Order: sequence, then structure tokens, then C-alpha cells
Amino acid sequence: MNYSKFHFGYNKRQRNGILFLLLIIVLLQVVFFFVDFSSNKTINLSENKIALFQKELDSLKAIQLENKKPKVYLFNPNFITDFKGYQLGMSIEEIDRLHSYRKKGSYVNSIKQFQEVTKISDSLLKIISPKFKFPKWVNSKKIPQKEKFTNSSKRIIVKRDINTIEASDLRIVNGIGEKLADRIIAYRTRLHGFSFDNQLYEVWNIDKEVIDRVLQRFEVVKPPVIQKINVNEATFKQVLAVVYIDYELTKKIFNYRDEVAEIQSLEELKKIDSFPIEKFDRIALYLVAE
Repeated sequence: MNYSKFHFGYNKRQRNGILFLLLIIVLLQVVFFFVDFSSNKTINLSENKIALFQKELDSLKAIQLENKKPKVYLFNPNFITDFKGYQLGMSIEEIDRLHSYRKKGSYVNSIKQFQEVTKISDSLLKIISPKFKFPKWVNSKKIPQKEKFTNSSKRIIVKRDINTIEASDLRIVNGIGEKLADRIIAYRTRLHGFSFDNQLYEVWNIDKEVIDRVLQRFEVVKPPVIQKINVNEATFKQVLAVVYIDYELTKKIFNYRDEVAEIQSLEELKKIDSFPIEKFDRIALYLVAE
């Protein structure tokens, strides 16, 4: 190759441009090898963003865990039922001691007194006592004075008919809210009216103590007039509709009716295998043998 030709083939301006380009390439190579392009500021900024994001994430997790914690409902330990006591871990003897104490008309007014009455262990008391809620007058250490009445001024509570009241009337009873009041009225409708006071204890999921308070204000004044079904002519569906008769008992009644051709007296139903004798007076409210 003729380098002189190559060199002199370009004019001066072109040769200067080529040399300038070569110089830039050399400078870029030097900068690339000797200059550190990493930025501490960029790294620090990224680390700060990660730390801030992690903090926010931890905060959201803490809120989520707080929301998942079960709510603690406070209750008056004076009204612990057998089932409630079992849930709390109390023994039968401890529950019976509390109930015996309450039957005397006495109330437990402190955590210490609760342990003295029931004899429960310190470890169990430590677990369940934070859930106790005593009346305000106990917390303020003021014992309410019993009202004194003369014979002429004694208050007489006239009980109202449980079959004529409305749900709103039931809510005046301590322990009865809107749902429980509606549940009592709904059961009264299923029965076509309460015939006995103790039918109130059959209402689903209501403590005996609450029903006791209901019966202090209400009672069956006028039993309902229920149109009885002739067991010899009734359909399977009609008998099954009776509150106290389930599917299996309905089948047994119809099998017995087929065997004897005609049931002469409702008392004959007691001969049926596994017939619930304790419910006979209730079943007799709805059936008749004619």
C-alpha cells in the first residue's frame, strides 16, 4: 500500500478531522478505564427507598394483624351459665359454687370475691378475669341502698300476656335485644301462641337467666285456641308441621295408624317405640284422635 498516497490523498481539513476523531476515541478509552461511573448517591437513594417501602409494608402487616385479633366481649361473672363456665375452663364444682351463692340472692362484686366463692385457681383467674365487667356502682365502690317500702306503697308488677305483646315490649327486659325479641315472637308464631310459660325456655339460644327475667314481667294469661288436627285423617305433611314432631316420629305415627286402622285415643301414641313422653302434653295441643 502506498501510505504516502493515502496520507496525501486527503486535504488538510480532512486530515485534521480524522486526527480529531482519533483523539476523541483515545480520550473515551482513557475515561472508560480510569473513571468510576458508579454513583453512591444513586445507591443511597435506592437503599432509602427500599427502607421506606419496608417500613410501610411492616406498618400494613401490623394493622392487618390487629384487625385479625378476636374481639373480647366483657360479661358480668354473676350470670355465668353452665355452658359459659365450661367455655371458660371452669370445673363443674366451681360453677355449682357460684350458682349456689347466687341462689342466696348474693352477688359477686370483685375479682377477689369471685375466686373466694368459686375456689378457682390463680392461673385460670388470671386468664378469665380481664373479661369481667361489674356494674358501675361496684366500680365506684358505692353499694346501692335497698329501697324501703311500707305495706301501702309496695310496687306490684302486673304481668302482661306474653301472647299479646310485641317485640318492642320484650326489649325492656335486661339481656333482651332486638334479635332475641324477634326470635321469641317468631317462635310464638310457630306455636300459634304460647300455651305454657315454660315453652319460652324452648326458644333457641337464649340463656335460662334471661327467660327467668322475661317471666317476671310476662306470662300466659290467655292460652291460644289452636285448631287441632285429627290424627286419623291428617296428611303426612300436616303432622310433620307440628313443632314437636320430627320426620322420624311422623313416620312412626303413620306406621302405627296403618297397623291399628284407627287410633281410638291420642294416649295410644305413647305405645310407639321411642315416643317422647315428655312432649306428649305439647303434642296433644295440636292433635286429636276422632
